[in-house]
Amino acid sequence: MGALGRCATTESMLEHSSPPSPVVVDKAPLAGNCETSDHCDLAGQAAETPHVQPGPLRIGEVVIDPPVLQAPMAGFTNFAYRQVVRELGGAGLQATEMIHARGFLEIDARTGEYPERLWGVEDEPRPLAVQIWDNDPEALAAVGHRVAHELGVSVVDINFGCPVKKVTERAKSGSYLLRSPERVGELVSRVVEACAPTPVTAKIRLGCTRDRITSIEVARAVEEAGAAALTVHGRTAQDMFTGQASWEQISDIKPHLKQIPLIGNGDLDSAEKVVQTFANWDVDAVMIARAALPKPWIFAQAKAALRGEPIPPDPPLDEQRELMLRHYDLVVRRFGTERGTLLMRKFACCYAAGRPGARDFRKHVAHVSQPEEYLEVVRKWFPREVSIEPRTPGSSD
Repeated sequence: MGALGRCATTESMLEHSSPPSPVVVDKAPLAGNCETSDHCDLAGQAAETPHVQPGPLRIGEVVIDPPVLQAPMAGFTNFAYRQVVRELGGAGLQATEMIHARGFLEIDARTGEYPERLWGVEDEPRPLAVQIWDNDPEALAAVGHRVAHELGVSVVDINFGCPVKKVTERAKSGSYLLRSPERVGELVSRVVEACAPTPVTAKIRLGCTRDRITSIEVARAVEEAGAAALTVHGRTAQDMFTGQASWEQISDIKPHLKQIPLIGNGDLDSAEKVVQTFANWDVDAVMIARAALPKPWIFAQAKAALRGEPIPPDPPLDEQRELMLRHYDLVVRRFGTERGTLLMRKFACCYAAGRPGARDFRKHVAHVSQPEEYLEVVRKWFPREVSIEPRTPGSSD
């Protein structure tokens, strides 16, 4: 692809250069920080972005460089999406969709197979994390053991941050467990023991509600239980995805961790914001989530920015369309034409988000069910560059 380069080969993706020496920066919060101020404009201002070159992240024995992680997102970060991100480059660690531990065991007992969300993991390039969730210590330990030792994943992550009611109210899991740091510690301890020597991490939110912030207590419990890293999303479960993530509250956790690294997550939608986050806040790594759905090349942009290199521009819309068709091909190969076309509708809407003509494209692509329909809608309705006709001499406004 013109702006970011054509898709890398597997061999080139596995090449690793020597990690850069970390640059020490003052991480005191700056006035008007982009995560907490509505008045900060970072778009395209690479020259105004401080040059920060953090060292690689270490999760146990796993070295992650650059320290920019792709978040696990249910319904989205399947094998096809991970392959697209991997080909574009820049993500130091990728993660699967979250796996329900008891659901895993039920599927195994019934079919003798892994859950669909683990398709491709066994042969996928490393490093790779699998995220699991539940409130049952036996189930979590059993599934953690299997993905660590049978599938040989690099990291096993436990979800304590999901805020959706199906997980919190019905299953009493995810961010519901943040009200009990001791319980979180018990669950982490069981999984750490079952997965050793594979490192175990935890992903949390600030707390269940704004008046019940438990992130520091939970962070201590996670570390004392033997986890190798902690990821914190800067909202409460009550916030869902509204408002702004509080990077100040994420950063406040760092002094309470004795050894393990702190990974911050929330509202990172540009390479410039990634660089400013490392400059402004006391975190060891960052995780990008929703912003990477319409822009899977954001990881390559962040990697360049952290190295002090020019940030590649977003690909032109015709190349974004080619990338979306590449993604569609990967989805269809896995799920077949009919199901793959249905699944691709949500990804297609993500690719068009924020582009001119996105509403018309979404309206049409939301109803396709066959490959021919999908390709025709993409051809006719996917956003295109807006051309400006040159004015002729003597023309008026």
